[in-house]
Amino acid sequence: MKLVTFQNNEGAEKIGVLSASGKTVIPVEEAGLDFNSMQELICRGSQEDFRALSKVAGEKEGCPLEDVRMLAPIPSPAQDIICLGINYMDHAEESARFKKEEFNGERPYAVYFSKRVAKAVADGEPIDGHFDIVDSLDYEAELAVIIGKEASRVSPEEAAEYVFGYTVINDVSARNIQMRHKQWYFGKSLDGFTPMGPWIVTRDEINWPPKLRIWSRVNGELRQESNTSLLIFDIPFVISELSQGMTLLPGTIISMGTPAGVGMGFEPPKFLSSGDIVECGVENIGVLTNPVK
Repeated sequence: MKLVTFQNNEGAEKIGVLSASGKTVIPVEEAGLDFNSMQELICRGSQEDFRALSKVAGEKEGCPLEDVRMLAPIPSPAQDIICLGINYMDHAEESARFKKEEFNGERPYAVYFSKRVAKAVADGEPIDGHFDIVDSLDYEAELAVIIGKEASRVSPEEAAEYVFGYTVINDVSARNIQMRHKQWYFGKSLDGFTPMGPWIVTRDEINWPPKLRIWSRVNGELRQESNTSLLIFDIPFVISELSQGMTLLPGTIISMGTPAGVGMGFEPPKFLSSGDIVECGVENIGVLTNPVK
């Protein structure tokens, strides 16, 4: 299923499921359910609830997408997003080159950091470039994993049971702020720096572990193209490692890192400017498109 958050004609925030045609959205109320947010559905939804949603998705058409305003699937995450840094080898190489550091090709440990999100940006909404303080705005196409139930001391073999679904994230980054502060939190957490969507695809729709094409385009130019099979630290490993010492709560978002082809990886760099159109896509999930303002 593809689960969405949207505003109806009255401006009320609702959650729903895309119809089988993909052209309409069906509010969860049509399945006899009473959930007010995606976070609530993730935390409280039962298998019976999801069967009911799947049933209406196959039988009903609902409201045309052009008649609603699509929001990010989790508009205001309950916690910071957990991110993987330099989790594709080719991106590790380009990152070291940009920072003029030596790279020996070894990545023995995963790099984790967090990204604050006051409000996620929906598909089609603009990215605020904050050009008064940012002179090197960059994009990063990433596969994001949403945890579906409390995870503590999970083995890699059990990890799939804890996944609710997947979405696409553009980990927008201010490289000058990253370099100045020598850490990633501030430069990746400015308001509007987390486009997310266009929806959540539930775990059952994707083969485990996901081996999906991932790409980005800027103004139609292909910039990134890779496959999640090339992750240095894959989803089972990451869920298992993190859960050994910290409890992952339902609704936790883990963004799995980006492949080579980001703006800083080019010589000279190809950073974003006002008016640019950025597309980030993951196979079998969707394409997230945002203009830069």
